[in-house]
Amino acid sequence: MRTLISFAALFLSVILLQLSSGGVGPLDALSGIALDFSTTQIGLLGSAHFLGFFIGCWWAPRLIGNVGHSRAFAALTAAGTIGLMAHMLVIDAYAWALMRVASGICVAGCYTVIEAWLQSKIDNETRGRTMGIYRVVDSGASLVAQMLISFLEPASYVSYNLLALLCCASLLPLALTKERQPETPSTPRLRPSLAIRCSPLAAAGVLVAALSSATFRMVGPLYGQHVGLLAEQIAYFLAAFVLGGALAQYPIGWLADKFDRRHVLIWLSVSAIVTCIITATLPGLSSSGVMWMAFFFGLTSFPIFSVSAAHANDFASNEERVELSAALMFFYAVGAIAAPLMATTLIDLFSPSAMFVMIAVGHAALIVFGLSRMRARPTSTTKTRYIWALRTSFTIGRLTGSSRDKP
Repeated sequence: MRTLISFAALFLSVILLQLSSGGVGPLDALSGIALDFSTTQIGLLGSAHFLGFFIGCWWAPRLIGNVGHSRAFAALTAAGTIGLMAHMLVIDAYAWALMRVASGICVAGCYTVIEAWLQSKIDNETRGRTMGIYRVVDSGASLVAQMLISFLEPASYVSYNLLALLCCASLLPLALTKERQPETPSTPRLRPSLAIRCSPLAAAGVLVAALSSATFRMVGPLYGQHVGLLAEQIAYFLAAFVLGGALAQYPIGWLADKFDRRHVLIWLSVSAIVTCIITATLPGLSSSGVMWMAFFFGLTSFPIFSVSAAHANDFASNEERVELSAALMFFYAVGAIAAPLMATTLIDLFSPSAMFVMIAVGHAALIVFGLSRMRARPTSTTKTRYIWALRTSFTIGRLTGSSRDKP
């Protein structure tokens, strides 16, 4: 218990950081609508965030090595705060995209610092409890962050200033903690080919997970606005997606440990396609109906990343665990960079429902590829433990690696 209490400062920083970074995506989408940005420009903002996320994942370990954990965290939160506060000083979609790159660097870099700090303080005895609390804290804060737009006015300096204050406040717990800074972590090599070598299906699954999650969270407000949801209802719409994804993790994890993980991936995609088709084609869905569709979409699409990661780890050695995590995060970042821009381009050409059609096509491709991989290679006879994989930084593999290690 004393060890977990000592992490209180880190967990408080996670909460404040998630409230800030999780709120800016939907706020930018609604602000872009209010400021007459084009649909494609709004998608560009989401893509820019994940470009910054990728840069932050790659650069943060090197920054920590040069200046230390606390200074790196301070520099990264400063970049995120500046990016948020500058929004209403320059009303231009492409300038905002640069600001979103800064916020993406901030969130990925700060999570790298926090996870490196956690990794240095926990052992195998406390790892499970610590990671459980970490997941609850991160998911709970993400859920609340979606609700912020219910009272944040779009295109308002006050709204962005509030998010900037939360970002800046995330520095305080880490700066004031009496815990000693850990040793500088080694930087995992980034080898995307490792994920493909271990499991081509897992790499594809991670790409589809990014297609689903990044599109929904960054472009979902456009769909909500199109079907007549108010800002408050759009907040519940996004929160329902996050809640569904969180609640699905443990039952899906049980299924993924008990049955062939490729079957679980395929049936998740089948369910996601059904949800997408209903949402895209069923006319006159009520507000509560839209919320339920978002919940079921999160339920069926959110666990795909964790199931894919578990499947890839079944074919990896214990020594490859950390680098495999980084490789999977790379594929997720690539998919998340492309997805919002692709979705908004299709919305411009057709209608907001095209977003769900695009996601459904991605899941259909995963089903076809999964069936072909089942014929190409038998499943692993030895399974690693299913882990609810957070998509936070390249260093997350250090926290979960030994939990997956084969006996």
